[in-house]
Amino acid sequence: MSLTEITAILGDEAQSLLTYKSTAIPKEHLYLPSADFIDQNFALSNRSPQTLRSLAQLFNSGRLAKTGYVSILPIDQGIEHSAGASFASNPMYFDPENIIRLALEGGCNGVATTFGGLALLSRKYAHKIPFIVKINHNELLTYPNKYDQIMFGSVRDAWNLGAVAVGATIYFGSENAGRQIIEVAKAFEEAHSLGMATILWCYLRNDAFKSGNTDYHVAADLTGQANHLGVTIQADIIKQKLPETNGGYQALNIGSSPYGKLDKRMYSELSSEHPIDLCRYQVLNCYNGRIGLINSGGASSGQSDTKEAIRTAVINKRAGGMGLISGRKAFQRPFKEGVTLLQAIQDIYLAKDIDVA
Repeated sequence: MSLTEITAILGDEAQSLLTYKSTAIPKEHLYLPSADFIDQNFALSNRSPQTLRSLAQLFNSGRLAKTGYVSILPIDQGIEHSAGASFASNPMYFDPENIIRLALEGGCNGVATTFGGLALLSRKYAHKIPFIVKINHNELLTYPNKYDQIMFGSVRDAWNLGAVAVGATIYFGSENAGRQIIEVAKAFEEAHSLGMATILWCYLRNDAFKSGNTDYHVAADLTGQANHLGVTIQADIIKQKLPETNGGYQALNIGSSPYGKLDKRMYSELSSEHPIDLCRYQVLNCYNGRIGLINSGGASSGQSDTKEAIRTAVINKRAGGMGLISGRKAFQRPFKEGVTLLQAIQDIYLAKDIDVA
């Protein structure tokens, strides 16, 4: 995909997103994705040689191999959102082999899905594309629905089926966040001891994070702090939703219910209202980019999916992020269209004309 095509897809936002120069944290202060990212950021860490090898498998696979960027296909919505609701538009994905095929043909660095799906196809595909086992899920069958990430298997089982990494979600801010932090921290410790990499979905979940028409689940300050908690438990890659607003701490520090800690410079000096600066604040909280940030591709909205995916990729790359993890926009459409969309996202990271702001 050429820069001209990318510009046309972005439309009215093209000039702002493609030419913006950050007014907050200069890119020179960040550790940016590169071909030697593992050597620069992990080689002197406590990660074992086996974990470094697993990270290298992930970084050196697919169309983005040896760039420092990653494109991951995540499909766990069969549990998180119910299989029928997730796959009704494309029933072929009830068969987990098609999930792996989509990641392979889409040129992804790896495929992230469930124990059951990856275990069933382990001997056929584990040596062809890096497996990432999503080890916990929000089970959505209990009545009334509850929102809690629980373990669906063991780290040892993920290792046995040939995974190079495990992925987990923590609902920061939720009633059960404390237990989830402890469980995932222990799981990540075991994964590293077995030589696997770790990816953390750093999501927020609390009804108080919504105020009127503003959803602070995607506020830069709150998601940034979630990222900072995630790197603290030694995630190797952080997955986060793209920020759409800011001021979550400010909104929650009103009346008689103070919340957390804030400094006005978080908003005036460490970020701005520009979407690239909002995302850069997330990168900043990942140890200045020493731990890579991948943003979520979000829900499928139909005809606007390509534009939304390209926009997210441009913001992530120019903010200093490491890539995209996009599922629904790819699998909730015909197979070939899903492949095309995944490769369009990758084209952003391959484009030399699109640099870090």
